Amino acid sequence: MIKKIEIDNDSGFCFGVVNAIERAEKELNSGNTLYCLGDIVHNTQEISRLEKAGLHTIDYEKFSLLQGKKIMFRAHGEPPSTYQTAQQLGLTVVDATCPVVLQLQKKIKQKYNDEASDCQIVIYGKKGHAEVNGLVGQTDGKAIVVENEDDLNKIDYSRKVCLFSQTTKSLEGFRNIVKEIEKCIADKTGFEYFDTICRQVANRIPQLLNFVKQYDLVFFVAGEKSSNGKFLFQECKKANPNTLFISRFEDIDQSQLLPAESIGICGATSTPKWLMVEIAERIKNSNHLQK
Repeated sequence: MIKKIEIDNDSGFCFGVVNAIERAEKELNSGNTLYCLGDIVHNTQEISRLEKAGLHTIDYEKFSLLQGKKIMFRAHGEPPSTYQTAQQLGLTVVDATCPVVLQLQKKIKQKYNDEASDCQIVIYGKKGHAEVNGLVGQTDGKAIVVENEDDLNKIDYSRKVCLFSQTTKSLEGFRNIVKEIEKCIADKTGFEYFDTICRQVANRIPQLLNFVKQYDLVFFVAGEKSSNGKFLFQECKKANPNTLFISRFEDIDQSQLLPAESIGICGATSTPKWLMVEIAERIKNSNHLQK
């Protein structure tokens, strides 16, 4: 019989996502028609909530056909070519790029401009991820993206290497990539690396692990598309094998609740707090909670 259900207070949107959603709500509340290039956050329920309020989510093909509209660039950031297209189309840009991502874009662009002929720009990140696409765009598409050690053979170790990281990657993974490159680089002075991982994201891991260890059963709430969600879920699963990944209440098999006396609910940086609260309330109302 369930005796306790608790939500992790530190789970939920990072400040970059909060800023983007607040910007969108401000525009919508003012009666403006607003388009968003790509999912504003990798969470289907939050996207649905905003679309009901009037937000139009579009892809790059539809973006290229817009004329004179208002377009939002989400927290992940965009490459310079997207800004150029928006200008050519006469679009008004609501730029919600996360400040941490924006700073990283500037660092990569400056390094590329200063050392384009001498240095290989390498980005530790997920291929095709919106943030990574924006980072690669700062180098005219020349940056090398590595997801793991298997990708390190793309690097020419006879040349200088400048390594950056997608902001939401793990510190442990980044450090392992640094060690592997150091083993291979011909000239140790020809390797620079920059820890560009967002600490608001990275610092959640120890707190999350402490949280999940306290419960018989944990529901980790995140969208299927969330890279941060997939990563944090795996970390939680290591700390408590009874951690289950769900995107909504309907994903819960009611039989999973029966053996548990305590349930913890947590989520990714792209998971809205209201969704975790809703899931907790629906579990309480499913007649498994001891009065």
